Amino acid sequence: MDTNSNSKNNTGILLIGHGSRLPYNKEVVNKIAEKYSEKNPEYNIEVGFMELAEPNIPTAFNKLKETGVDRIIVTPVFLADGMHTKRDIPKILGLEPEIEETNEEHHHDHEHGHEHGHHHHHHDEEPQHVEFDGEIIYTKPLGADDLIVDIVASRVNEHL
Repeated sequence: MDTNSNSKNNTGILLIGHGSRLPYNKEVVNKIAEKYSEKNPEYNIEVGFMELAEPNIPTAFNKLKETGVDRIIVTPVFLADGMHTKRDIPKILGLEPEIEETNEEHHHDHEHGHEHGHHHHHHDEEPQHVEFDGEIIYTKPLGADDLIVDIVASRVNEHL
């Protein structure tokens, strides 16, 4: 265990997963965080979920904040931008959303005709927001990165 308080970097890393009722989703995001931490042990890292899994984003964020970091880099472990990455997560972080919620969306029950009737935390109650005196850096989702293409090629090539 580190006894030197300066041994950890002043930057925290928060990975955000979407969340799911299926445990595998949470396990995958936690495994990504574990692998990142093994390669970058100098950073405090936490995982939070947008919905349907715990810890939620504010809980994970506050856990990082309690480590004394003065900068938190938040990375959504999502493949592409969507309403969560452009509106919901920035609002939770106290950042300016890229997309504003319309009146129509606010009154929509957000079930989209899904038979499983899931709920989204941010629509069921007043969303929690984080408070932080330090710097928050919010990154883009994974996107169409060459490394993602390499993973796709690897999966396909296994069967060629």
